[in-house]
Amino acid sequence: MLFAALFCIYIQHVSPQAHCEQWPEEVIRIHYNSSIDHSRQPALFFAPQTDIAVPLLVALHTWSGDYMQPESIPYAEWCIKHQWAFIHPDFRGPNTHPIATGSEYAIQDIIDAVKYASSICEIDKQRIYLIGVSGGGHMALLMAAKVPDLWAGVSAWVPVVDLKVWYFESLERKPKYAADIENSVGGVPGSSALIDSSCAQRSPLTFLNHRLGVKLDINAGIHDGHEGSVPVSHAMRAFNAVALPGHRFSDREIDAIVRQESIPSHLYDPELNDSEYGDKKVLLRRHSNHSRITLFEGGHEIVFKAGLRWLAKQGQKGEESEENE
Repeated sequence: MLFAALFCIYIQHVSPQAHCEQWPEEVIRIHYNSSIDHSRQPALFFAPQTDIAVPLLVALHTWSGDYMQPESIPYAEWCIKHQWAFIHPDFRGPNTHPIATGSEYAIQDIIDAVKYASSICEIDKQRIYLIGVSGGGHMALLMAAKVPDLWAGVSAWVPVVDLKVWYFESLERKPKYAADIENSVGGVPGSSALIDSSCAQRSPLTFLNHRLGVKLDINAGIHDGHEGSVPVSHAMRAFNAVALPGHRFSDREIDAIVRQESIPSHLYDPELNDSEYGDKKVLLRRHSNHSRITLFEGGHEIVFKAGLRWLAKQGQKGEESEENE
């Protein structure tokens, strides 16, 4: 059978200690070849035992995390339950050095992770999905802008979209992240054109635009930036970048939401509801082009069910999948 042959290849790529503590036993540690520097890159991987083409979920670790972080386990549990392929790449680890943090190496690692999964498992090319929260949301939006044709849908939660802006937002409140950015871009943002260029090249906002065909799901908790580390303005400005002109938020509206941690009366819809968000009440939602933004009652967090259920409905050619939970 095709699967048996592919599984033999798959086993050859698995590290000697494949099972990962805390993770479901079906998820194993693998290594794949980087096409940019020929290094061996680690990832966690799950392949359903089937001969039919399956969706692939690429899940991204957070800003300070790596491919082993247990916070990403719900992604794998979804894939095991629904028989999707799953890969959780390292893309050069925590965002504390130049080779990580949205670098060309990190970008290529994620592309190579998709190629690896496709070489091991028969993947439905119309259903390759990407999801991430925080630093993973940053990288998800960067990948959406860099390789939009690869993804059937991209779900980004509480993302960082502008490294230079976030640097100054973090200086007093979250100095660790400011230091991470300095270490990644080679110095203090604003101190030279070269450093500012490095910030821009690693920032999704530089590349997002309304001509991208990729379907985007952008989410943020309204209290983020107060209780959390990334102001909700980042998500809103990402949406503005991909939205049609008449659908964008004004600077005044964004500033009011960030400052007051509430939705202005002219934007508030009391009838708005989405049960996928559970007890995280949806406060604002707007659609434009191929994208939507959702602000919910919460902080710096992801609602896994909401993100994964949205992805499950996406098909790359503009058609919604019939799959439901």
